[in-house]
Amino acid sequence: MNVTVSFLGLGAMGYPMAGHLARKFDTLVWNRTREKAIAHEAEFGSRAVNSVAEAADVDILFTCLPTTADVASLAPEIVSGAREGLVWVDCTSGDPGKSRELAEWLSRRGVELVDAPVSGGTVGAQKGALTVMYGGAEATMEEVRPALEAFAAKVVRVGDVGAGHAVKAINNALLAVNLWSASEGLAALAALGVDVGAALDVINASSGRSNVTENLIPQRVLTREFPATFKLGLLAKDAGLALDVAREAKAPTPLLAMLESLVRAAARDIGPDEDHTALAKLLERWAGAQIKSS
Repeated sequence: MNVTVSFLGLGAMGYPMAGHLARKFDTLVWNRTREKAIAHEAEFGSRAVNSVAEAADVDILFTCLPTTADVASLAPEIVSGAREGLVWVDCTSGDPGKSRELAEWLSRRGVELVDAPVSGGTVGAQKGALTVMYGGAEATMEEVRPALEAFAAKVVRVGDVGAGHAVKAINNALLAVNLWSASEGLAALAALGVDVGAALDVINASSGRSNVTENLIPQRVLTREFPATFKLGLLAKDAGLALDVAREAKAPTPLLAMLESLVRAAARDIGPDEDHTALAKLLERWAGAQIKSS
């Protein structure tokens, strides 16, 4: 294809996402740690560039960074190197309001920003089977859809710029609700001497099942592996963004407000760089029992 793309931010999600793009498009990659970009070039045939401005000389530019503040910090350099008609697709789990502000600033400088956060975790990123929550003009979505579909199995337009980030924040808050409640319940069962593995077999064939009970807890908590793919501190950040969304909508969300406080407490206690599933360790401590199979 003649379309050129770039990808900025080669973290746990961005690295494989950019790899899928490189298989279909002429792809530039940039990362704050240049060694990662060089490794990506060697593995996927992308081209590592030295600067953000150089990466902006493409048709479609992707970012996948920890926060909207990180995204916004790149804006001046992107504008300085932007090709005419550049579409900037931000896959960060970002702040809806700040993204709308950034989009307005960029539009006055000839760059169109759309938000396209993703769900599906590192496994989905590696398989190219992510779900994209797209916020922006429908015509632009059709323009960038072939690139999005390089790493996504499902692309859904949820509204204008900022809407994708809003849906992602609520989605991750619901993840936190399920993770907290499942850990709380299973820690209580463990404290009673119940075989947690057997309990999960029952729950996963019953009405209490969720992705947390079917996948995250068996693969990460029962095994005691807690692989650091999505940091607990970032889950706390997303829970806070979900509260911001609710406040903007003037919607009552007492459960999410309590949940945000609990997840932030877990991030401080367990450590913000631990995997998000490690919040179970706090519940285990409170219950005096470990969530593991007998």
